[in-house]
Parts: sequence; structure tokens; C-alpha cells
Amino acid sequence: MARTIDSVLIVGAGQGGYQVAASLRGHGYQGRLVLIDAEGELPYERPPLSKSYLHGETDEDGLRLRPTSYYARRSIELVAGWATAIDPAARTVRLVDGRSFRYDHLVLATGAGPRTLGVPGSGLRGVHTLRTVRDADALRSSLGAARHAVVVGAGFIGLEFAAAARRAGREVTVVEALDRPLARMVSARTAEYVTRLHRREGTRLLFGRGVAAVHGDDRGRVAEVELDDGDRLPADLLLTGIGVIPRTDLAAAAGLRVNGGIVVDAHLVTSDPHISAIGDCAAFPQVRSGNLRRLESVQNAVGHAETVAARLTGTPSAYTEPPWFWSDQFATTVHIAGLAEAPDTEVILGHDDPNAFSVLRFRAGELQAVESINRPTDHAAARQLLSAGTPVNPTDAGAPGFTLHAHLTRHHNNPPIPTA
Repeated sequence: MARTIDSVLIVGAGQGGYQVAASLRGHGYQGRLVLIDAEGELPYERPPLSKSYLHGETDEDGLRLRPTSYYARRSIELVAGWATAIDPAARTVRLVDGRSFRYDHLVLATGAGPRTLGVPGSGLRGVHTLRTVRDADALRSSLGAARHAVVVGAGFIGLEFAAAARRAGREVTVVEALDRPLARMVSARTAEYVTRLHRREGTRLLFGRGVAAVHGDDRGRVAEVELDDGDRLPADLLLTGIGVIPRTDLAAAAGLRVNGGIVVDAHLVTSDPHISAIGDCAAFPQVRSGNLRRLESVQNAVGHAETVAARLTGTPSAYTEPPWFWSDQFATTVHIAGLAEAPDTEVILGHDDPNAFSVLRFRAGELQAVESINRPTDHAAARQLLSAGTPVNPTDAGAPGFTLHAHLTRHHNNPPIPTA
């Protein structure tokens, strides 16, 4: 296959887009390789934006996945520009400035953009989202002068920023429409721990509340956040962390199938065989259920990229890697391995330590996911067990002395993979 593909065009230079290019060269691909980036930046890591970069512990150079010389040595063309149209018949992509690039195969790694508040005052200065390094720069600058920070949304981004703002000595209030943090991601046990953690560190958490309006001062800067019950919160910084919208417009306009994301098969191929989609923008079939789902994680983007690169260089295989996620908040690390889809049984490991435990989540007796609070060994073992499809049942998991590591060793006689 590699001999018939003379040019690969990648739209989107985030972690996934970069990894497609790097993996193609790693697999020996010798054709033209073009990486188009709307931000005009060297590809960089995003997870540190709400962690070490926000704290000032990582600088912009430290975010870069590779220096400029890397791309030059590997003949990877970096193009700054916004892709506006795909012509599937001519196999071209046009940029907003009129330039056009031809491809034999196109990879869409367009990612997702942050949802914004659709309320009066949401355009005031001091109202932020966090998705890019420029967003992080603006947020860090605002944080330096802020006294009262309000976060809308108790997902990972919102909670990580809340932890950073409390670490910087700011008063922080998190407003969440649902009844607990990370409600769509984790069990009630893990959510309860996260709630206790933030409250112990001085974060104010308001659940079941929404934002009705944002009010500014006479300089056009945020001053108060009005909630849907009429309460007003002082705020000279507001971060919106209410999820993302996949960037599918380019694909939809080209006639590709879109359903909550750019629809792909298990090989990450879209409805056009000459176009793949990966990462945050791609809705792909889950291994166990077959349900189409998008996943927003570095691991998922990298795994997608490597799967596409292998296919384009002659070794196709389905993408079956179980997802995993992590979040650093204060001195706590939350790890999640796998994906819980309507779990019906949970088993807790580590009952004796309220600050270090794992929640094993099952459906119909099959292990779906493991959430680990400050237990990296459990996370490492869970990833390998889920990847290998090693059976774990609730009865065994609930037995005295059960550990994931021992179960893994008993079945595979090898150590778990390292944690992130």
C-alpha cells in the first residue's frame, strides 16, 4: 500500500496529527508528508496547559513535542493555515488563504473546540476557555491579577484549574449543573472523594446550579457571575469548562458521515476510503459494545495515529486499545483505565485508606473500567488486564486479599506496564 500513496496530508497538528507524521516516518514511509496547523505553532502537548504550564513549572519550549529541526530532518512539511474545504473527487484541501494541497490519503485530526457560555456577558474580558497554549497564556495572565476565580463545570479541566488557582492563593468557586463532579466520567465513590479533596483545600463547590449571566465593571471586565437562582458571585476571572464540540464542519461539508463526531470504522477509515479521522474529532466503535463514541485523551489520539500509520504502510489492524486517562489535582492523581458503559456492579479495593483506593466497575460480570485514587500499581495492572482481555469477576475481586497486580501475575506471569 505504501508504494501507491505518494502523499499524505494531515489536517490538525495536535498530539494525534503529529503522531501520524512521526509514525509514518517510523514505519518507513517515504512519500510527501504535509502537516497543516491552524494555530501556526509547532506541535505541543496539551495536558500540561491546565497543570504545570499554568503553574509556571513548564515553559512553552517544554510543551513542544519536537524541535523545528526534527521536522526538517524527516521531511515533514509544516504548514500554518486554516483548512476550509475538502474536494474528495480531486483529493485536495483548500486553505482560507487560497492555497490548495493535493493528497493521496487525508487524515483529519481536527480535534475539538471548547463550548462557550451562551449567556449575557460571556464576551467580557476575563472570561476564558482553555484549549490552546494561547488560551493558557491569557488565563495565566488573568490569574496573576485575580482575587476571585469562578469555574463553570466540574470536569477535569475545571477541577485542574481550580486546584492551580487555589495553589496560587485565589478564592475559587466551582459551579456545576449536575449533582457531583466528573458525573459522566467516574463513580459516585470517586466523585465523593474529589469533592472532599477540593473542599478540604478551600474550594467552594456548588452543585445543581447554572449561570444566568455574567456582569462586568465599567472597564468591560468580568466582576460578578449571576447564578440561575439569583445568587451573585464575585469574580474577576471566569473559566468555562463545560465540554467541547468536535470540529466536524470540514468533514460534513465534504459529504463524510458525521454523528457526534466524524464517523470511522474500527480501522479509523471514514465513509471515504481515502480519508481517515483520529483523536477528539472521531466517533469510532467501542470494542465491547460497538457503540460509536468519541474519546478525548492523549492516549486515544496517539493510538489512533499509530493505527492509521500502520495501515497506510501495509500492516492494517483494528483499533482495540482500552482507553486510559489521568488527572492531577493538588497532591492527588486520579487514574482511569477502561470505559464504563452502564456499569451494574462496583467493587472497592483499599477500604482502609480514604485517600488511596480503586473502584472496579463491572457490567454483567465483566470488568469495564478501574478508577484509581493514588494507587498507580492498580492502574498499571488494570491497563494490562483490560488490554489482554483477562477476565476479572466481581466475586474474585471482592475476596479478602485480592489485588489486581497478583491477579495479573497469576494469569500472565509478567509485571504490569508502567504508569503515565
